[in-house]
Amino acid sequence: MTRGEHGISRKGISDNALKVLYRLNGAGFDAYLVGGCVRDLILGLQPKDFDVVTNATPDEVKALFKNCRLIGRRFRLAHVVFGREIIEVATFRGHHQNSTDETGKKPAEVLGKQSQEGQILRDNVFGSIEEDAERRDFTVNAMYYRVTDFTVTDFANGMQAIKDKRLELIGDPETRYREDPVRMLRAVRFAAKLNMQISPKSAEAIHQLGSLLNNIPPARLFEEVIKLFISGQGLRTFELMQEYDLIQPLFPQLSPLLKSKDSRENQFIKKMLMNTDNRINTGQRVTPAFMYAAFLWYPIEEHCQKLMDEAGLNHFDAFNIAVNDVLHRQIQRIMIPKRFSSMMREIWLLQLRLPKRFGRRAYQMLEHARFRAAYDFLLIRGQIEGGKLLELADWWTEFQEVSPEQRKQMLTKLREAEGGSARRPRRRPKRKKPSAS
Repeated sequence: MTRGEHGISRKGISDNALKVLYRLNGAGFDAYLVGGCVRDLILGLQPKDFDVVTNATPDEVKALFKNCRLIGRRFRLAHVVFGREIIEVATFRGHHQNSTDETGKKPAEVLGKQSQEGQILRDNVFGSIEEDAERRDFTVNAMYYRVTDFTVTDFANGMQAIKDKRLELIGDPETRYREDPVRMLRAVRFAAKLNMQISPKSAEAIHQLGSLLNNIPPARLFEEVIKLFISGQGLRTFELMQEYDLIQPLFPQLSPLLKSKDSRENQFIKKMLMNTDNRINTGQRVTPAFMYAAFLWYPIEEHCQKLMDEAGLNHFDAFNIAVNDVLHRQIQRIMIPKRFSSMMREIWLLQLRLPKRFGRRAYQMLEHARFRAAYDFLLIRGQIEGGKLLELADWWTEFQEVSPEQRKQMLTKLREAEGGSARRPRRRPKRKKPSAS
């Protein structure tokens, strides 16, 4: 397709991506923009990142760029670093049956390339641009932009799929999902982001193969879940995840609580994702810790109640044990970094402290580093559950907004409503020293 047919302008392309393309071309290599960035440019969207594909090997790319580092075991990639922006450069991938890897060995000589389930464990097999296109996941991602003549090569009718709003896998869906089960998550994410329908053939296999996500390393799933729910279309993505039974392999403790669409657990998660989408789409900051804290809140409450009933523990001790147990089980599926899990713990524990407002406690709470996150969390809980929880959330809303004098009046009124004026604890009389006699 010529420039007039696809409508992509270099003005929409990162200057750093153009530098990489020009230098590779200048060194005699073929180089193209590929995948999501080409798709988004055609759709009139601004890509978040730009991926380059070339016939240069990773070592040859590294030799051209001083600001380059090689990463990856499953498939070696070159990252060309420009400050905060990273341009990812990949070598054309080939088919395992008739290609060689980067060392020149035949695939049979490369150990541990595929698991028994068909999942690709090592993929350093290089080939031609045609083979690379066949290895792409979806038809809309198999379009290649060449800066030397401003053309786009569409290998899998991706342009027609965009017009039809249809998301379709390249090749046999079952085989492709087995090669990399994360493609099921990508299918749902793209369908939500691009407002497309997953084709019936590509959708049917998701219901059957969702359990294969249990084979994905927990560290990789952390990044994938962030892409799912912190993208500006988190609510729609969550609804599709439920439709395709993909919550269970990611959040096995939450999944049983979501069976009823009208349950408080369902409403709570959807309200949280709706608020997160609004913040992202209006340019405000969000943190994965808040999202994960919401996903695990009701499993913690349920486990806490079970410990109180069965072991006779008080609420505080049962709650702390429940936090540790639920978090430990979740980390077996999704590896949550400590910087986020620590913040999650603070948000949860502050839910126990927010009802305690007498004396200086209310003022100390306002100064807590995690107060705002804990308050937002409480507010969503109150909006879903109502009752005293909503009254508590409304009280904190007002307490933040009024003047210092009005805050004192609110605390006085609270003391009177909950047991009269506050009394100072009676001091124990000092013991008299025994006389010398």
